[in-house]
Amino acid sequence: MDVRRRMAPPPAVGVPHRKAVGAPRALQAGDALPLPIRHTNLIFSALFAVSLAYLMRRWRAKIRSSIPFHVVNLTEILATFVLVASLIYLLSFFGIAFVQSIVSSTDEDEDFLVASSTAKAPAPPTQCGLLGSADAVSEKMPEEDEEIVAGVVAGKIPSYVLETKLGDCRRAAGLRREALRRITGRQIEGLPLDGFDYASILGQCCELPVGYVQLPVGIAGPLLLDGQRFYVPMATTEGCLVASTNRGCKAIAESGGATSVVLRDAMTRAPVARFPTARRAAGLKAFLEDPANFDTLSVVFNRSSRFGRLQGVKCAMAGRNIYMRFSCSTGDAMGMNMISKGVQNVLDYLQDDFPDMDVISISGNFCSDKKSAAVNWIEGRGKSVVCEAVIKEEIVKKVLKTNVQSLVELNVIKNLAGSAVAGALGGFNAHASNIVSAIFIATGQDPAQNVESSQCMTMLEAINDGRDLHISVTMPSIEVGTVGGGTQLASQSACLDLLGVKGANRKSPGTNARILATVVAGGVLAGELSLLSALAAGQLVKSHMKYNRSSRDMSKVAS
Repeated sequence: MDVRRRMAPPPAVGVPHRKAVGAPRALQAGDALPLPIRHTNLIFSALFAVSLAYLMRRWRAKIRSSIPFHVVNLTEILATFVLVASLIYLLSFFGIAFVQSIVSSTDEDEDFLVASSTAKAPAPPTQCGLLGSADAVSEKMPEEDEEIVAGVVAGKIPSYVLETKLGDCRRAAGLRREALRRITGRQIEGLPLDGFDYASILGQCCELPVGYVQLPVGIAGPLLLDGQRFYVPMATTEGCLVASTNRGCKAIAESGGATSVVLRDAMTRAPVARFPTARRAAGLKAFLEDPANFDTLSVVFNRSSRFGRLQGVKCAMAGRNIYMRFSCSTGDAMGMNMISKGVQNVLDYLQDDFPDMDVISISGNFCSDKKSAAVNWIEGRGKSVVCEAVIKEEIVKKVLKTNVQSLVELNVIKNLAGSAVAGALGGFNAHASNIVSAIFIATGQDPAQNVESSQCMTMLEAINDGRDLHISVTMPSIEVGTVGGGTQLASQSACLDLLGVKGANRKSPGTNARILATVVAGGVLAGELSLLSALAAGQLVKSHMKYNRSSRDMSKVAS
């Protein structure tokens, strides 16, 4: 979701505040100033400008009045002092070097600037007193924290207001966690609390946090796609998945790489409205689908965003209800919020000409979001991508341990005929959702949109007189973004940076998101190729018994 990040609110008056327990923060030069450094910089910049302007005016007046420069009054002396002091501050790189010379007055502080080979290892961070372990429970909490936890347990203080009232997201999560322990009687020892920036999710990613789940991230690649090498991050707990995808990447790279094409790039939103009669609903349908009205609708829609641009409107009716499926480009954002704002603008505009229109919902499921639907399979949603590669015969035998004919036959019987027997909707593949989910989680996408994003048709054909294998995946609704939502979290942002698509593309908005969509399709291509090969060679069960049968109790390991 492309929601803008909101900073944590300041502590409310009268509410006790306590610093989060953890490793001591490294000393910084700005800590020596009585005010935050940005405020100090503004003050000295203003003093410099004001004192300089005053002295210039006084000197000009002395020249006109033939008064010697050395004749000065108290105000001019004070202005000169302020000018010199502020100049020294500004020339010292906004005070950093000047203040650092004061802070770094001892040999111990000098090691803060230049790492010494003889420096001692930092002390381990203090264990949080609210982790929920037996030892932590026995520790007495500060009185103010005890009162807050007791209030939450008794229902007097709503748990969701802790961040707002305390102004400390880490402390709020710790107190909420302790209240949960007392209410449920369960320790949740394996769920870590420290080591996460809770302020980064406030108003953006998750509410009522009590910890975070750790997921391993593996790398498959290099994936040679469109002439570039990508190392694909995959967050998963399924053994063999990354290894299998990695084998597919190897087969693709050794055969010359894969190519992709983005057929469409448009997010959709479909509000539903009801009219007194079906005839009136049909009148709105005709108005929205009339090309002569498109420019007017575009102006109304596009004013909601710099990047959201209306592409079209398609309508469907069910009795006197009308479903309006708007599609628009959304830049590098996944774009659900962006298109929703634009649609709301259009609905407000239409209300003037259709006062009897009763808007039931901004989303009428004709979008269709987070549900497997034929409209997405046919019309597309998000990025519609086709990715293909030609795998050489020797690579099929050497890397994939099978042959071309077996792979082609398996794909027809399993992916095409088998999926048809099952009545699949967009599920004509071996395991596209495995790769899509793993990449989505690693890069901060909405995992629930894996439902429609995993719609995929895998095609295999023997070419060059049956010697080589042509493989392709067609994915009509990959919904991804590189800005907004979970993409701004530190870990997910690092994975996007690994792919070279972190943030928005300033030169060509939307390019980063499209590249990410092609990487997803390329990863699916590699995963499909490897799994089908394992099935054709009868290696699937053997590999899973070897790599996916851990008997370790990770909750005990974590504790």
